[in-house]
Amino acid sequence: MTRPAEFVVFGEALTDFIRQPDGQWRAIPGGACWNVARAASRLGVATGYAGSVSSDVFGQELHALTREAGLDMRFTQQVARAPLLAMVTSTTPPDYFFIGDDSADLHFDPERLPAGWMDEARVLHFGCISLAREPLASRLLQVAQVAAMRGKKIAFDPNWRKLMDNPSYRILLRELLALSHYVKVSDEDLERLFPGDVNAFATLRALAPRAEILLTLGAQGMTLFKDEQVIEQAAYKVDVIDTVGCGDASMGGWIASRLRQPDAPAQTHLQCAAAGAAIAASKAGAYAATWDEVQALIARG
Repeated sequence: MTRPAEFVVFGEALTDFIRQPDGQWRAIPGGACWNVARAASRLGVATGYAGSVSSDVFGQELHALTREAGLDMRFTQQVARAPLLAMVTSTTPPDYFFIGDDSADLHFDPERLPAGWMDEARVLHFGCISLAREPLASRLLQVAQVAAMRGKKIAFDPNWRKLMDNPSYRILLRELLALSHYVKVSDEDLERLFPGDVNAFATLRALAPRAEILLTLGAQGMTLFKDEQVIEQAAYKVDVIDTVGCGDASMGGWIASRLRQPDAPAQTHLQCAAAGAAIAASKAGAYAATWDEVQALIARG
């Protein structure tokens, strides 16, 4: 029997096409929200990925990997629409654009989610470009608003991308931050979310007054701001292969730890977030660590 999903992740799954040094293109399944869902599921939390993928070869691969990660497949929809693609023309420096004017992700229908799913859910996660693409963005904001009214916890990772540089996203950003209980943001995200704001972090805290905020600093570790507490966590030392999906792994690790061990201190949750990110960095692509792998790295210190 399927365990009720206590963590439900809303947003995009897509296929990254990454231009290689020889001019060839490599297709890799991805998407920030999909990565967060996979990370939490692999860490042993009953998780649903609530998004829509295409029914072609790209969507079929995403669908198969969703199942392989142990996610609750009742939350994932497939539609006969074009796939959402991210064309990454350069990784250093990052340069990319998206293809998908009427793609599958935009046809996600919250009315098709399992009956009674919100009764069982404890935390709902939102983020990245799904909140900058209509009509999906408005649908997801409405889900978050209803969930917040019903006492559910809202997790949010803005995860800045080029599509967010518009007035309508900035309005939605503020609305979702006001609902949020857990916000993860990187130092790079802050600069882009609040351009020209010399007190960007203070602005973020003011917009999310009831949220714990996890500020990630790459190799410099991360810091949690919870009420008046400031809790720091160093990065775990690993041989870095790439940093794809590290932020998503830290978000998934943070929330998974909170759900698995709710009475543990905040430092314990930070250790899980940092360990998940470090393990992802030590593997190629957006690797999702298991609970045992995370605990082993924490034990090694």
